[in-house]
Amino acid sequence: MHVTFLGTSGAIPTTERNTSSVLVRREGERFLFDVGEGTQRQMMRYGTGFDVSHVFLTHLHGDHVLGLPGLLQTWDFNDREAALAIHTAPGTKPAVENLVTAAGTRPSYPVRVDEVSPGSVALGGDDFEVRAFETEHRTRSVGYALVEDDRKGRFDRERAEELGVPVGPKFSKLHDGQSVELDDGTVVDPEQVVGDPRPGRRVVYTGDTRPTDAVERAAEGADLLVHDATFADEDAERAPRTGHSTAREAAELAASAGVNRLALTHVSSRYGGYAGHLGEQAREVFEDAFVAEDGQGVDVPYPDAD
Repeated sequence: MHVTFLGTSGAIPTTERNTSSVLVRREGERFLFDVGEGTQRQMMRYGTGFDVSHVFLTHLHGDHVLGLPGLLQTWDFNDREAALAIHTAPGTKPAVENLVTAAGTRPSYPVRVDEVSPGSVALGGDDFEVRAFETEHRTRSVGYALVEDDRKGRFDRERAEELGVPVGPKFSKLHDGQSVELDDGTVVDPEQVVGDPRPGRRVVYTGDTRPTDAVERAAEGADLLVHDATFADEDAERAPRTGHSTAREAAELAASAGVNRLALTHVSSRYGGYAGHLGEQAREVFEDAFVAEDGQGVDVPYPDAD
């Protein structure tokens, strides 16, 4: 799994930071979370590819959605045929439909807009889900958690051979959870040769939000948490008034949720070209925090990766 930060600025873009967008590539699929103005150019600039199957919108403030009409039109110019699903917060479907037709016509390829409520599954795959969770902003909003299923335990080939299991199809049956019978009538059960299930990966994207219990629950044990960090300590009084978080608040939530890494994003333009102090303030609370930069890519390994 690979995460590319396409836009890390707050409401106003800067020369260094575009408005909000994050692309996640998983097992050949690409998912786009928020589509701030200029997102399609960022996709070109950073070489993420355009083969996106699902777009997930956290809320309808312009810095998170104004790139959608242009991206839809570019796909049309490129003769896209594949269907696109756009997921959005409750009560926002009509407005998103207006964005889809902002140029006066509908795309020639199928576009579906689905509203997703907190606690629901926005997208269910064979071995993963994208779940919506409640966030606290100044409008109807949700965050998203991409959660993989547990994987099979490791197969102990050496132990299987010690038990007399011949190399071949019986190995696969055991790894799939089926008992096998040997030629002498001995039955070997999966738990004898297969370890405990191994956890999948979890990537959580909050969009704009205050730090809340609901966000913390969604982020529990995340391999990567991408959290609103609009303000530094010196402007902390603005955070609750505007429905945002400080870098320190994001770090406190990350520590409580036991996440592996914290990416700070949605950085206010007031900090210009330097946002290093946000990272410094966050790392006073949570060591594995960093300020995301436009174009930065982050690999998300399995928790048990060597």
